[in-house]
Amino acid sequence: MPGKTIILTGASDGIGAAAARQLVADGHTVALVGRSKHKTESLARELKTEFFLADFTRFSEVRALAARLKDHYPRIDVLVNNAGGIFGDQTRTADGLEKTLQVNHLAPFLLTNLLMDTLTVSNASIINTASVAARIFGKIDLDDLNNERKYSANKAYGDAKLANILFAKELDRRFSDRGISAVAFHPGNVRTSFASDTTSVMRFIYQTPLGRLTGLISPEKGAAPLVWLAEGTPGREWVPGEYYEKQKIAQTNPQAADAALAAGLWDKSAELVELSRTAL
Repeated sequence: MPGKTIILTGASDGIGAAAARQLVADGHTVALVGRSKHKTESLARELKTEFFLADFTRFSEVRALAARLKDHYPRIDVLVNNAGGIFGDQTRTADGLEKTLQVNHLAPFLLTNLLMDTLTVSNASIINTASVAARIFGKIDLDDLNNERKYSANKAYGDAKLANILFAKELDRRFSDRGISAVAFHPGNVRTSFASDTTSVMRFIYQTPLGRLTGLISPEKGAAPLVWLAEGTPGREWVPGEYYEKQKIAQTNPQAADAALAAGLWDKSAELVELSRTAL
């Protein structure tokens, strides 16, 4: 089987970098997308592959990224929306939105939609990196996506990861008849720099010796389900529109099964990113 063309965001570190190494080793064409020029360029040089830079706190950079990707790749077999993270105190982006929401959900939502023409003609798979935090902390209120009423880093992150799952489900509902296959997954609790610069209680798990006692896995093991989904055939190895943990369909937040919420989140997201605008 010929190699796939794969766009991988959040590729410069953690499971993104580990997945990129494995996918390139398996013979795929992987375009790395990252925020850090040093890290992304260094990995691209190691893997002898293309790289693109974009700061997801700025929609203008996401639009410019989409334009560059469309110019470079007339076919995209897999889009992996892997960029994201948990942040500290509530901050606003250059676009006036809560940072966790924008980086984890709205920027990937915008990028995916701007690439949709290419993705549909390619019968592409769209893979969203989610988290068990969606189940533990997530509770989405469409009237308060910025969490202005009661902000915490954990809730903002849980909401954003739940949004990743709802986005995959709504992608499947809206675009499966046009050849799109979408899925969300949890990579496991991975030993990375996650939560290192936040006030979240999760930093004690990821950034202290406690982590060694809680079964944190290596980035390579965390990347394994991402690679499995990217290389797999939708409808055969995995079921579109579902959420996976350990390569099996898993239960998550009950809100993930709310079709009206998924549709409402799509419409609200489209409004917030001004989806009707022409890419810059």
